[in-house]
Amino acid sequence: MKFKPANKIQDLQYFGEFGGVNPSISDSSTYTFLSAKTMFDTFEGNTEGCYLYSRHSSPSNLYLGEALAAMEGTEAATVTASGMGAITAVILQFCGAGSHIVSSRTVYGGTYAFMKNFLPKLNIQTSFIDITKPETVEASITADTKMLYCEAVSNPLLEIADIKALAAIAKKHNIPLVVDNTFSPLNIAPAELGADVVIHSLTKFINGSSDSVGGVICGSQELILSLKDVNDGACMLLGSTMDSLRASSILKNLRTLHIRVKKHSENALYLAQQFEKDGLRVVYPGLESHPGYKNMKEQMNEEYGFGGMLTIDVGSLDKANALMEHMQNNNLGYLAVSLGFYKTLFSAPGTSTSSEISEEEQAEMGLTDGLIRFSIGLDNDIERTYAMMKKCMQDLDILETESILKEA
Repeated sequence: MKFKPANKIQDLQYFGEFGGVNPSISDSSTYTFLSAKTMFDTFEGNTEGCYLYSRHSSPSNLYLGEALAAMEGTEAATVTASGMGAITAVILQFCGAGSHIVSSRTVYGGTYAFMKNFLPKLNIQTSFIDITKPETVEASITADTKMLYCEAVSNPLLEIADIKALAAIAKKHNIPLVVDNTFSPLNIAPAELGADVVIHSLTKFINGSSDSVGGVICGSQELILSLKDVNDGACMLLGSTMDSLRASSILKNLRTLHIRVKKHSENALYLAQQFEKDGLRVVYPGLESHPGYKNMKEQMNEEYGFGGMLTIDVGSLDKANALMEHMQNNNLGYLAVSLGFYKTLFSAPGTSTSSEISEEEQAEMGLTDGLIRFSIGLDNDIERTYAMMKKCMQDLDILETESILKEA
């Protein structure tokens, strides 16, 4: 049977301490033991079902981790205080001094900065390559390579990773394939395609209300236990712990993710199709003009669509800024970073979420000044939204006259 991630979440059942339909929140930083031996055994990692200290784990965090593992089809998961908390912990769990990482050239700016600027302090080097070319990926792997890293749908250029092909390369060289799936929860299930580790920033689509920061690492039981080990676990020792109240809040929002993702995708596809007809330079994985369209079709869980992210290139940063301000003034969304909110969010990634990448490298990867990244919202009347966005573009002479006449 085809993998049904939303069903896996739905099939989980939790009762609160007093029979509540929501599990009780574990509002404790530390936990008592009835015997000193049990405390010792828990420190040694020998006791299942015992809680030690909330930096290690808590019931609320474990509930959320279990639900996210079910969603991604992995044995286990552990939640962190942020997406970067998840990314950095995984990298440092797998890599030590002298290690090498092969990473996609188009990744979130914080990930790029960590790999490019911080890891060399620990004598860990990264090769940033075009992940869409398997031959380039394999040629970049050395005897010191400890990880192959990519985003399923890249930030911000929306390149599509061929996860099956990358998983085969990783397996051949006996290294883990780590996939950041933040842009495509439910749309793509990387573990089902061969990824060893799946990461999310829970801040984005999964939480969906822009009121919490969080991250998750989904993988094997062995990996998750190693990350929480009191002696050398990166999650335990680096301290990127999610608060129990936040875990409980995100778990509640996770239950509607399947409904929200379908609407985000439906709205984004409609806008992308209309923008393309208008002659705009639009990038969206659901358009046949997208270089990764065929790859996306082969990998996606079709019922959830192509995702809620799209980009348009309006030619210059000045035009991009003017358009975003005009759209915000017309209540079409917010000029803000992040994604997955009920309102559309837009930003110029070259000067915001990807600003850590040098201008030369941005140009090399195709990240232009005029690029606007859209996280399309849950608008009920997307045709009305499109008409209003088009009017904003016409007001600023962004749409070519020929396109406008053709449409009329």
